[in-house]
Amino acid sequence: MSTANLAVSFATCDLCDANESDTSGRFRVLPPVFNNYGAATAFCGPVVTIRCLEDNSRVREAVNSPGYLDTPQGRVGCVLVVEGGGSVRRALVGGNLATAAAKNGWAGIVVDGAVRDIAELRAAGIGLRALALLPMRTEKRGEGQRDLPVQIQGVWVRPGDWLYADEDGIVVSDRALHA
Repeated sequence: MSTANLAVSFATCDLCDANESDTSGRFRVLPPVFNNYGAATAFCGPVVTIRCLEDNSRVREAVNSPGYLDTPQGRVGCVLVVEGGGSVRRALVGGNLATAAAKNGWAGIVVDGAVRDIAELRAAGIGLRALALLPMRTEKRGEGQRDLPVQIQGVWVRPGDWLYADEDGIVVSDRALHA
């Protein structure tokens, strides 16, 4: 599936420079605790959120559904933000889910928790940031919530926000940005 993002060329440093005087909370920077486990070094798009703890049932549902928006400017891949409570006891995303996400047009995934299957994650071809690698899979209890505001490492991220990730970091805004 081919998706293009409206803001294909960006640098999080430039976005921070352009928004450094923002005190409204519309522009936010995630702490530098996320590692790159995906193939794409940079990705961006509108946010879809999931809250789950050591159960990736809702994550599986999300990545197996269309992960894009059709806009007048073209198809835009979304970014799945998974609030896993910072837990590194179970991996919330593995190779199969990353491959499904890529197939269904997602631009990237940010996991406040662990992931697994590093070779498969990179082969999937999407952007992926997480706290750690861990080989233990989750339990499947059908738990979790979708499309609600979540706190990622103390920073609020809401459905419909725009997330930008590159080698320098991750920023979130309540609207699409241009550097």
